Amino acid sequence: MSEKKHIVVVGAGPGGLTAAMILAYRGFRVTVCEAQSRVGGRNGAIQLGPYTFDIGPTFLMLKDILDEVFHEAGGDANKAMDMRRLEPMYRLQYQDKYIETTTDHEKMKSEIARVFPGHEDRYDRFFKREQTRFRYLFPCLQKSYHRFSTMLGPDLLKALPHLAAGKSLFDVMYGTFGNQDLALTFTFQAKYLGMSPWECPGLFAMIPYIEHGLGIFHPIGGLSRISDTMADQARRNGAEIRLSAPVDKIVVENRQAKGVRLSNGEVIEADEVVINADFGYAATHLFEQGVLRKYTPQKLSKMRLSCSIFMMYLGLDKLYDMPHHTVFFAKDYRRNVEDVFHLRDPGTDISFYIRNASALDPTLAPAGHSAVYVLVPVANLRAPIDWGAKKESFREVVLKNIEERSPMKDIRAHIREEKIIGPQEWRDDLNVYEGATFNLTHNIPQMLYFRPRNKFEEFGNCYLVGGGTHPGSGLPTIYESGRIAANLISRAHQVPFVSGNLEV
Repeated sequence: MSEKKHIVVVGAGPGGLTAAMILAYRGFRVTVCEAQSRVGGRNGAIQLGPYTFDIGPTFLMLKDILDEVFHEAGGDANKAMDMRRLEPMYRLQYQDKYIETTTDHEKMKSEIARVFPGHEDRYDRFFKREQTRFRYLFPCLQKSYHRFSTMLGPDLLKALPHLAAGKSLFDVMYGTFGNQDLALTFTFQAKYLGMSPWECPGLFAMIPYIEHGLGIFHPIGGLSRISDTMADQARRNGAEIRLSAPVDKIVVENRQAKGVRLSNGEVIEADEVVINADFGYAATHLFEQGVLRKYTPQKLSKMRLSCSIFMMYLGLDKLYDMPHHTVFFAKDYRRNVEDVFHLRDPGTDISFYIRNASALDPTLAPAGHSAVYVLVPVANLRAPIDWGAKKESFREVVLKNIEERSPMKDIRAHIREEKIIGPQEWRDDLNVYEGATFNLTHNIPQMLYFRPRNKFEEFGNCYLVGGGTHPGSGLPTIYESGRIAANLISRAHQVPFVSGNLEV
């Protein structure tokens, strides 16, 4: 480049930070504008007194993608962070039994034999088929679909027989294992996409394989450490990260993004703009009225959204003997899921997840204490639920379920710090459209070319990263969105690069 091109990144979430550290390493001038006082977005941290909590993601899968994007930014994720592989990965608690999952193939078969005798040999079939599905489908998610011709490319055509067309994730797994509870072991992962297993496309059966075949990891300090480490790498590469600098509007002239205007009135000019804000929020707040032609409020109101989540962050003056990750299924799990995704009140028979990370990670709480993370899927704000009025009563529902179903029988007596983030707070405090924490759903009409594209189709010099664009929600695919955007920008300015993802 004869002169450094200036890239402005709106938001310091994992997608924006991925793009920023790669682009800065390739010689671009990069400015990141983040509304909050620290980096990470939903992959950031909450500090409550001496307790540290991840705001959102707690499962790190496909660690190879994280390793690759750090390498392409001149860094080494494994040297920068203390990564621990979780074995067992997690416990799934039914009403009358539990199963613990592992990447050890024979141990996993033995565990299935213990809990679901007679079904253990079906695990071989699952593993082989989903390994093949992953091999064909994941490369399709690593491409940019800003051109429709990519939909007709050889990789996607080869993947067509592996799409499980017309089947849901539950259909695929029930057909494999022939037992409803055992099928739940391999379908609860639809939660990562904010979807129901009975509606999530069957192609996502590759997600449980990713866990069982490639493992789940925890960086000491929590998953927010990844965002902090990305920010450090971006700064080392020359990027400027401006905190407490909310963007008010994207400046658009003649259908081209020209920069951003901050809430204090400052205008920052740019050659390219990368938007890492929640997509629905960006479309409804970051553009002057009438600028967007495709993603109007009317269009957005018809798009399918993920569920929301009711979060409790609890600083406890006690350690509990519980696994790192435990998922508790509702007694009537399907009814519970349908209540969430059909926008009904969640009731008292809930499913919930507890992360007891202090059992492994001593950095999150004082000695003898624990930073406990509780997640309950609930309907997004399109549901007719007054969360302002319901918040306290639902807190009681959650605590009662924890007391009755987990080893934390005396949890109330040990709460020293507490914070709740429900659908309303996701919207009002964290700028999440309709409180839909996992963004747009991943139904077929909202995937690949039909999802908001990394090279934004509304106008030029503008790129999208994060869970609301292609490839979708979940940390590995969000990292991939940042890498896709960085590669597209590099190609546009004829900057040579080496990448594990060359298809743009």
